[in-house]
Amino acid sequence: MQIGNHSAEFWLQHLRECQRRIREAVLAALRRDAQQHLAEVAFETEGDVIFGIDRVAEQAFLSYFEQVLAREARFVLIAEGLPDGGKRVFPEGGSEDEAEVRIIMDPIDGTRPLMFDKRSAWSLAGVAPNRGAQTHLGDIVLAVQTEIPVSKQGFADRLWAVRGQNTRAVREELMTGKERAYKPRASQKRDLLQGFGGFVRYFHGSKVLISRIDEALAEALYGPVEAGKARIFEDQYMSTGGQVYELATGRDRFVADLRALADAALQKEGRAAGLCCHPYDLCTFLIAEGVGAVITDERGRRPHAPLEVTSDINWIGYANAQLRQHIEPVLQEILKQAGWL
Repeated sequence: MQIGNHSAEFWLQHLRECQRRIREAVLAALRRDAQQHLAEVAFETEGDVIFGIDRVAEQAFLSYFEQVLAREARFVLIAEGLPDGGKRVFPEGGSEDEAEVRIIMDPIDGTRPLMFDKRSAWSLAGVAPNRGAQTHLGDIVLAVQTEIPVSKQGFADRLWAVRGQNTRAVREELMTGKERAYKPRASQKRDLLQGFGGFVRYFHGSKVLISRIDEALAEALYGPVEAGKARIFEDQYMSTGGQVYELATGRDRFVADLRALADAALQKEGRAAGLCCHPYDLCTFLIAEGVGAVITDERGRRPHAPLEVTSDINWIGYANAQLRQHIEPVLQEILKQAGWL
């Protein structure tokens, strides 16, 4: 596949190397610096808080783009923390209109657990042909995500997908750099019983509202809870890229991030839900699609949010089409009854 003036393989190799450098810089910082330093707030943007660990990643990817990729290609980079509304044209002084592609990135998705060395984060990137301001998530034709593990971990995964092709993955031994390919596979289960699935509610503000939707869905699907029984499990992995990975590798069956809907409901009461998902968080959804999972917005449509850094978005992930058929009509009705749709 050709993307702009270069092949998909060209962009893939550059983004793999860029993410490798981000991973190495962040891991070195984790092993060297006190957690308090990496967890310090560097500054705040309209979309999120930028921590010390984020600045480490920023230096790594900007250096790579400036010194390597910009010598070979013309592109627009979209990422949090950049000037001009989270956007920068490469090479410096180039025209946005003449850029081949738009690259949307989240250098570290899952900053908060990683900066305390609790759980892996992910470096995310999506590439779309440049359609100017009209370019959206659905235009992405290449997605790459690389695991940034905690400091004691010896292996890290990398997954990538080209639109219309199967997702590919490797597991790398960090000490040697040796890679082993594996075939990711989403769950084929047709219900949520005895599996992981649930709603995103990381932060205070919207937890109560979202929990009501969650409880209503579980009861509508499977009836009242039985004493002493656990039917559905939940994992609040504080990384959208991490959740895409969990769907793509069969660990999770269902994820619903409806924080933006909850925020709209709370605004009617003069309150706010706080931090929501943004387009760069979901820029690797092709990786889940490439193994047969289904990713939609709150109304069941394929993601189509603009490639920028401030929009609040909702998304729902189903491990397979049959599971979507099982859950989606019931969830849509519950959301309508709650006045969320």
